[in-house]
Amino acid sequence: MSAAAAPQAEPQHDAGSPTSGATGTERARYVYLGPAGTFTEAALRQVPGTEGSQCDPVGSVITALAEVRHGTADFAVVPIENSVEGGVTATLDDIAADDNLQIRREILVPISFVLVGRRQLELNEIQTVSTHTHGWAQVRNWAAAHIPQAEFIPGNSTAGAARGLLDDSTTYDAAVCAPLVAEQTGLPVLASAIEDTAGAVTRFVLVSRPCPVPAPTGSDKTTVVVPLPEDHPGALMDILDQFSTRGINLSRIESRPTGAGLGSYFFSIDFEGHVAEERVKAALAALYRMIPGIRFLGSYPRADKLKYAIPAHTRDAAYRAGQEWVAAIMER
Repeated sequence: MSAAAAPQAEPQHDAGSPTSGATGTERARYVYLGPAGTFTEAALRQVPGTEGSQCDPVGSVITALAEVRHGTADFAVVPIENSVEGGVTATLDDIAADDNLQIRREILVPISFVLVGRRQLELNEIQTVSTHTHGWAQVRNWAAAHIPQAEFIPGNSTAGAARGLLDDSTTYDAAVCAPLVAEQTGLPVLASAIEDTAGAVTRFVLVSRPCPVPAPTGSDKTTVVVPLPEDHPGALMDILDQFSTRGINLSRIESRPTGAGLGSYFFSIDFEGHVAEERVKAALAALYRMIPGIRFLGSYPRADKLKYAIPAHTRDAAYRAGQEWVAAIMER
């Protein structure tokens, strides 16, 4: 939501407590990147209060976010960042497209993969293997060492690729997926723990339409989208200065093309802090003066609950003291 736009009126439901939503049902409706058994479903299961709610898989991130925009779903859970591959471009691009979405919470899911086959196979018999591109990126070194002869066939999701093996018309031999999918489908596991980086984590976000921002917890994160209106020397530095001078630490910054032509980009930024903090208000107000197209995508609790240090001169008390000093001058 841009700084000039007011939040749209909608039912106020807590991110962790399903209630009547835009669909008119008694319980909130959640959509997630499917099919069943994806890591995204595992993330959804971590959201408090979803038990007994309507939880539906959809075919893509774009479809999930569109359902929230159109009011046919109350919440969507989608991947936004991976510790190995970085930002999930489909989410970064679509969530930045307009002011109609807000991030309500983040969820972290440890990632481990297995290789499953349509039948029991030796590794040297596998000629083709399918999975999501982000999944393949996290096992490609293992694949190069153990199934170098296999051709990679991109799939819509890790779970979808695995479930495709249940269809007799599927042409590939094996799939890379989560262990949960192997359990759900009964497909034979040909190899386990095949991820290249032990301890990999994917970050997911719970998204709704714009609503009141939750109160700060002292361990919060804020996401904004900042378009680059004019490409000139120091353009990025002008943006970064608004954060650094106020003691705000960035946890992620990625540039993405707007699609409007070569050289047209926006920055997707996560930083430590909450919009209710004086330092964050000041930074966002300064950015809005420079770039009115800035979009606020939410302040929400950090999933890891880590507290962050705020320099003394940028704490709320310091801002208030400075404002009071200036006011006293004006009252002389």
